[in-house]
Amino acid sequence: MTAGPENEQVSQGQTATMSTPSLTPSQLVTALQRKQSHWVTEIIEAYGEVTAVVPRVHIVDVCTALKSGADAKFDFLADLCGVDRGVEEEPRFEVNYHLFSTTKHHRLRLKVLLNESNVHVPTVTGVWRTANWHERETFDLFGVVFDGHPDLRRILLPDDWQGYALRKDFPLRGYEPYSLK
Repeated sequence: MTAGPENEQVSQGQTATMSTPSLTPSQLVTALQRKQSHWVTEIIEAYGEVTAVVPRVHIVDVCTALKSGADAKFDFLADLCGVDRGVEEEPRFEVNYHLFSTTKHHRLRLKVLLNESNVHVPTVTGVWRTANWHERETFDLFGVVFDGHPDLRRILLPDDWQGYALRKDFPLRGYEPYSLK
């Protein structure tokens, strides 16, 4: 028997083992959507990246499934960030979760869409501890509230700062007394 990507060289007393091909992020999200149709509302594939749009109420369940699933193993939350799509857009805000599997070498983005009137989303600090800092930064700069977060307070701006500096309706020069007149 010859060595190849599908099998290993057979020596005396050993049996050939077939390696199973790993699923792509797109296949993983599609399988998750088939199992729990309400967990993923849309799958977007563009520029070699996969994004799954997840309703806010299911983000913890989806993250837990993707972290602990045998085929997925998304064990690293590489980034979590907010996006303000503009005051004329509704839903106005996004929270993007950038996941990475250190064993499967897959990347996946999860996206939660939030209306301006309700910027609450459950925390995923129980899934990945590193979410603590990412969620605090997103809260500080965009005003997204992570329900259940163990210590949701400003992380970059002073405690008495008014507003959210990365919102598109924030004045370019800030508010008094932080203005650069």
